[in-house]
Formats: sequence, C-alpha cells, structure tokens
Amino acid sequence: MGKHGKKYQEAKKLVDREKLYDPEEAVALAKKTATAKFDETVEVSVKLGVDPRHADQQVRGTVVLPHGTGKELKVLVFAKGEKAKEAEEAGADYVGAEELAEKIQGGWLDFDVAIATPDMMSVVGKLGRILGPRGLMPNPKTGTVTFDIAKAVEESKAGKIEYRVDKAGLIHAPIGKVSFSEEQLLENFNVLMGALIKARPASAKGQYVRGIALATTMGPGIKVNNQKVGK
Repeated sequence: MGKHGKKYQEAKKLVDREKLYDPEEAVALAKKTATAKFDETVEVSVKLGVDPRHADQQVRGTVVLPHGTGKELKVLVFAKGEKAKEAEEAGADYVGAEELAEKIQGGWLDFDVAIATPDMMSVVGKLGRILGPRGLMPNPKTGTVTFDIAKAVEESKAGKIEYRVDKAGLIHAPIGKVSFSEEQLLENFNVLMGALIKARPASAKGQYVRGIALATTMGPGIKVNNQKVGK
C-alpha cells in the first residue's frame, strides 16, 4: 500500500480517530480536510447490520438528493415514438433504440444513467453483460424501467442516486462536492440516511446502522455519531 502525501498527513491531524462527530461537525470537518486542487466528492460509507447473502436482507433503492451530487449526469434513454420524444423534451442526452444498443456493443459507454421503457427491454436485455457490471442496467426496482420517462429523466438530472449494500454490508454513496455549503451537504446526508433507515429489511435483527463515516475523495475518514442521525 502506497504512502499518503504530505497534504493528506496534515489533513489527518485535524481528525480525532477516536471521536464520533455529530453530523454537522463531520460535514464541516470534511470540507476542511479537502486539500486537492479539484472539487472533491464528499462520500458517505454506512455499515449496516444486515447479511447481504440473504435475499430478504438486501438493501437497495434510490433517493433524490435535494441539492444533487454536483455532477452533471449524462442520461441515455431506450425508447421509440412518443416516449422517445418525451425523453428528449425532458432533457435526455441520448435517445434511441436498436442503434444505441449496437453502439454500446461496440464499446461506447459515454453516459452515467440508462433508462428504458418496458417494451424496449428485449433489446436492452442483450446488453446485460456490458451494463450490469458497471451498474448501468435499467431496473424496475430503481425506477429506470418505466413508461413515465419524463419523470425518470428529470429525477436523474436532479441528483437521483442509487444505493446498494455490498457483500461486506456496506453502502457507499456521494452526498455532494466540497464546494457545496455545509447546509447543502448536511441536508443531502440527512435525506440519504432517512432513505436507508426507511429501507431497513423486516428480517434485520439488532442494531441496523452500525457505523457511519464521511470522507472526501482524497481525505481521511471521519466517524459520525450514528446516535445523532435523524435528530
């Protein structure tokens, strides 16, 4: 494992590794520990008390962050006819059908979100091996397979993110950029945590939220007091 640079070491000194910070303190500290020349992403990592090996303990969903993620997302839509027109009017970057599928099979992946109308899934299904591992496969559970194309495109553009528990029981999700105000980051954080708490599986036993940490792209982790979340 490579050594961290001087800037990281200086930022690390600002963080008390033993302390659990209130959400407001953690957000303010995250902004202070950002030392990169670019606008770093602020990410939340949440350890959940679930066993992802069991289907009934999967935690997955979407949430629209009130202040977005700070990233301009390129949205692709598989649709035909009136629905294609609807997608274009809603602000989709790419709209098409079989010709888009062929382009993707040829190696083109210059988009961040893929949405499809249900009648296009016979075409999109063939792209599973390409889109699936990249988290780009349209899915009814995340609202990306729908006839309500305008709403899906608008939500994606507004800052809709998908969260999904990994094999270690962790959720990783962005809540904005360092350039966001503390209030914006805190509001995004609270909305995300509210969605995760609401998504608690009925079969999950014991403590559900077991640990929370905030960090910028190049910064150290900051532990958050999960007892203060939602307060």
